[in-house]
Amino acid sequence: MLPFITLEEHYLSPKVREASTHDEFANFPPQIVRKLDNINEERIQDLDRGQITLQVLSHAPGTHPASLCKEVNNDLAASISKNPTRLAGFALLPMSDPPAAAAELERCTRELEFVGALVDNHINGQFYDDEKFWTVFEKAQELNVSIYIHPSWATEETVEYYKGNYDDSVAVALSAYGWGWHSETATHILRLYASGLFDRFPRLKIVIGHMGEMLPFQLERVMLVSSRWGRQRSFKEVWNSNIWVTTSGMFALPPLACLLQTTSIDRVLYSVDYPFSMNEKGLEFFERIRESGLIAGEDLEKFAFRNAEALLGVKAQR
Repeated sequence: MLPFITLEEHYLSPKVREASTHDEFANFPPQIVRKLDNINEERIQDLDRGQITLQVLSHAPGTHPASLCKEVNNDLAASISKNPTRLAGFALLPMSDPPAAAAELERCTRELEFVGALVDNHINGQFYDDEKFWTVFEKAQELNVSIYIHPSWATEETVEYYKGNYDDSVAVALSAYGWGWHSETATHILRLYASGLFDRFPRLKIVIGHMGEMLPFQLERVMLVSSRWGRQRSFKEVWNSNIWVTTSGMFALPPLACLLQTTSIDRVLYSVDYPFSMNEKGLEFFERIRESGLIAGEDLEKFAFRNAEALLGVKAQR
């Protein structure tokens, strides 16, 4: 069996829960919350069940002040030190304070040996095409580390948009994991492109999950329309040079086929979305991929771990 590296795998700091006035995870199944809270024995056992060699941890969605982010990152580094061959870290950044976020990214990369950062898709509805956020991307390019843009909870206004002739719980689902998370993250990538971020920082490394957040299916149309936006580099060039895609939380062959038809295998990475998806489910999906022949030979190694090694500068211990 090949080694596996996974990139969109979450945990929840008890310090964040203590500091929060609203617990977005209160209605989640207890077993998921328990696994979010655990970075030690139970998590390692679950890695073994999914035959995962190295898991890159990132904090669950939420906006937090710089002082709390620093504490949480220090705690994560301490937990990783207990299982350094099995765990790695993405930094939690205070994106509402971009200079502090850039400083924390540098500290976490240089001092804590984190492999980049995972950031929410928006800050209270504000996206990162605003140049006040660009100091973070500038620092990421300088450090040669990745920024993973991950869906985040919808604002109240967004949830209102999804309300209709059904229970409000349906609107919440549609605004988040049922649809809005993915479409809004795709829109965010287009906003970043339209703003000229990738012209300013041509070596920037951005990771998105969930088979590309719907973009692969629309890619030809996006490339055509975006050619009119006056950017120095085409969206095709940015997609092929600056964007990596994980399969996190998606376990179906048709979207994978679409992703592979639009994206170099060198930029497609295996992930699970633990604990919202179980590692065993990811392993079963990998076997279906192998049996289908969609990815074969050396490309299976790239998908399973080699692409992650190259992107993050880590090594899967065989």
